[in-house]
Amino acid sequence: MTSPDTEFISILGAPSGSDTVITRSGGKSLPEVLPILGLSDIVIFPGMVAPLLVESAASIRLIDDVVAGDRFIGLVLQKKPEVENPTPVDLWQHGCAVRVLKMLKFPDNTVRVLVEGLRRFRVAHYESHEPYLRAKIEVIRDVVEQSLELTAMTRNAQRQFQEIIDLSPAMSDEVKVAALNTEHPGKLADLVAANLNLSLEERQQLLEINLVKERLARLLPLLSRESEVLTLGSKIQKEVASSMSKSQRDFFLREQIRAIQRELGESDPAASEINSLREQIENNRLPEEAKKLALKELERLQQIPPTTPEYTVSRNYLDWIVNLPWSKSTEDKIDLAAAARILDDQHYGLTKVKDRLLEFLAVIKLKNKLKGPILCLVGPPGVGKTSLGRSVADALGRKFARIALGGMRDEAEIRGHRRTYVGALPGRIIQGLRRVESNNPVILLDEIDKVGSDFRGDPAAALLEVLDPQQNNTFTDNYLDLPFDLSPVLFITTANWLDPIHPALRDRLEVIELPSYTATEKLQIAKRFLVPRQLEEHGLNPTFDGRFRRVGRLPRPREI
Repeated sequence: MTSPDTEFISILGAPSGSDTVITRSGGKSLPEVLPILGLSDIVIFPGMVAPLLVESAASIRLIDDVVAGDRFIGLVLQKKPEVENPTPVDLWQHGCAVRVLKMLKFPDNTVRVLVEGLRRFRVAHYESHEPYLRAKIEVIRDVVEQSLELTAMTRNAQRQFQEIIDLSPAMSDEVKVAALNTEHPGKLADLVAANLNLSLEERQQLLEINLVKERLARLLPLLSRESEVLTLGSKIQKEVASSMSKSQRDFFLREQIRAIQRELGESDPAASEINSLREQIENNRLPEEAKKLALKELERLQQIPPTTPEYTVSRNYLDWIVNLPWSKSTEDKIDLAAAARILDDQHYGLTKVKDRLLEFLAVIKLKNKLKGPILCLVGPPGVGKTSLGRSVADALGRKFARIALGGMRDEAEIRGHRRTYVGALPGRIIQGLRRVESNNPVILLDEIDKVGSDFRGDPAAALLEVLDPQQNNTFTDNYLDLPFDLSPVLFITTANWLDPIHPALRDRLEVIELPSYTATEKLQIAKRFLVPRQLEEHGLNPTFDGRFRRVGRLPRPREI
């Protein structure tokens, strides 16, 4: 059994000191009967010089006899490479007669030979099987029909093969020189077939064709395919090399910047930012799920170059997580007497409304936990609905945030935008909590009756989850994609009338109506609140009696 050694490279052209392809040796013609050696994974062409590795005992004996004799041998491809001692059934009918140029024996009982292809042949019949195969052969000569078409095909094959040589670094200079100096179309076809990257079946088919024109016609599509593959591979290699060189250049520049900063006693801004975020995550007492996600995002942020847009998106997301008041809250200081004084000082009249608010505060003080109906202050504009909400916040000692819902039509204003969108932000609820830096403020949802809906969603449906005490403890904003507990928040809503409010949302509200003021109440409001405020805003003395006195004499206007 014979197989090519993977350490050998097939070349074309005789070795140094030898002539070109020969058909005679010592004045003797190619014999009609040749010893046959099966090849497992290589096809030899006329004019091809290749190394072979011989391992089996029968094949080594064949080589010894050939080298001692005329050095001619027939090489035929096996149909099944795994067969160790092939029989005539295991071999193709066509092969190549070669001459053994060199032989080397190695201590591992293997033989390496260098052979040179001479002629195509077809096996007529096998004469003996022992100690090795011997067969009578019929030499096949190239059939060349001189024509313009054959000349054009030859030049086209030569041109394409030169392009392949330029694109393939594995091709040797000897092959390039041989291709430039080979004018015979048959020899050129064999040269191309011997050095082109083809399968064993394709090589065997080319070996069996003796019509040179047909051989070139079969070879030209294979040349085009190989040229396209090498061109694409070269393009990919250039792109990869360019990308790697840019990445390496950026890496070296960053390392130089870090070295310069270390020499100057400065720290790396990116590293400082990462360390600062890590400290905030550890110190801000985040919930377990939020902390786990933040640390995972921080590890991802370390792998992203600071110059990419993705770095900014990830950095902003982490900034929102670490700066939310997950565990920051204000302590309630519910003093009903003080709360009554605050309501009386800031509002005149509205006795029933104040009593209802004081009852609400009293229940909170008794339960020591806020979980109940949502107050909805309903009344015409200007009766003090918003200022009442602020007064409740002052009475509780909590921070106050106002969210205007008038004209809101996008559900994302409540639930937030997903991070896949450019410029995405959390919803108004989460933004308000971050702004007041407390997880239990009083949030006034102003003008809840002005909420609309369109193709972007229904904000009223999102408010159902926000205002429902059974659901808002796991409110999930689309941007954060983390549950946030809204149950400590005291929500107060305002409206001008109840009819436009969604029925399901209206059922969750406890309505407190604020009627219009009487004439007497308006007079007292003007005296106690409006006039002092206007005096202060205009820089007048509070003791001003309302009469203006002329200071000095004004010049009389000229007559025109």
